[in-house]
Amino acid sequence: MPLDPTTLQTVRYDLSDGIATLTLHQPEKLNAFTVQMRDEMIAVFDETDRDDAVRAVIVTGSGRAFCAGADLSSAGGNTFDYANRQDAGREANKVGDVYRDGGGLVTLRIFKSLKPVIGAINGAAVGIGMTMQLPMDVRLASSTARFGFVFARRGITPEAASTWFLPRLVGMPTALEWCISGRLFPADEALAHGLVKSVHAPDDLLPAARALALAMTQHSAPVSVAITRQMLWRMAGAEHPMHAHRLDSRAIQSRGASGDAKEGVRSFLEKREPVWPSRVSTDMPPFFDWGSEPPFA
Repeated sequence: MPLDPTTLQTVRYDLSDGIATLTLHQPEKLNAFTVQMRDEMIAVFDETDRDDAVRAVIVTGSGRAFCAGADLSSAGGNTFDYANRQDAGREANKVGDVYRDGGGLVTLRIFKSLKPVIGAINGAAVGIGMTMQLPMDVRLASSTARFGFVFARRGITPEAASTWFLPRLVGMPTALEWCISGRLFPADEALAHGLVKSVHAPDDLLPAARALALAMTQHSAPVSVAITRQMLWRMAGAEHPMHAHRLDSRAIQSRGASGDAKEGVRSFLEKREPVWPSRVSTDMPPFFDWGSEPPFA
């Protein structure tokens, strides 16, 4: 069933010209992360995968923050003590005696996205507000943005699978320094270390993100985009290039026989824009379960 955007309370969802925008929308709390926000973000990414009108997804925040981390106001000192919190649906995410990290559920869902994801980081982004960005494909930052892996300063450890993503993006020495110190750092430092692609004046951030989303997707076959995104992310941790060769061989064989490949060649020879016949919702190749993940236990 399609998502009804009017039912969302902690995020907003908009689709325009093939570009979906997910806006974290608790500005009075600096878009602090809650269980409800977790569930609504996951629901939005389920929708963007389902809807063939969506070519790319932008994630941003309302007001002056992107996301100030976990909402500390309701549970106080028990915020991270999952066994002693009374969150709705808490037991559904318990495996054995371990409660699954809610931020990790979001980042793993973004990781599985079949559409490119662009972060438009409009302000403060700390804790889960920082780590939820890592599986996004490109991050753009406002000049007012500030970043922080503040976990050690709250007496906890990195979450949301960030110990897998972060060193791959910025290298191990930078990842260690940022996470162990827990310090805040500005957008220019994020740019210097490759965490963000570019820094923009606040009013220019969303237009730049939309322009990038269109540039990334407007000439490319949606199914090819979906497969390519998953191939690159999943091969980032492969132990030998043979794993990529196996996946490449199956992918190129499947795509080469598709109507998209025929249309891609014809449109090139005829010097016109292609009209892609394949759809992400129905035509992903069967040789791989693109939504698969290892078991938690």
